Amino acid sequence: MIHSILKDAIEAEFAQALESAELCRDALLVRWRNGLVIELRFANAREYAIGWQWGDAQLRIDTAPLHPHLETFPHHLHDGDGQLRADRVTRPGDSPWDNVRVLVATLLEDPLLGEPGELPAGLTNVKGMVVS
Repeated sequence: MIHSILKDAIEAEFAQALESAELCRDALLVRWRNGLVIELRFANAREYAIGWQWGDAQLRIDTAPLHPHLETFPHHLHDGDGQLRADRVTRPGDSPWDNVRVLVATLLEDPLLGEPGELPAGLTNVKGMVVS
């Protein structure tokens, strides 16, 4: 149910940047025209995992309470280098749509969340600049 609601909201809010949104058994898979792919998995507003791929980089935000040393515990980011970082984008307890809307808008501008590196070849940012 929650993934269906998120699908409808994404299609309405981000129609111009969206390629497709597919409901899966327990997730929502969203493909964007710039090459970004996001997988959303929400159990509720406090428990979620959001993974995305940008070129060869794979990142994920989740709420598994495994890293109490991070200042944003329990939510955290697994960055493209496999390192743990504080999650500065989502907030457990906010509505799933509020978290998804902010994260999608952020990722469409900066898929690596500020990590150094260039855009992968053939992909575009939200402003439509193609990287060759």
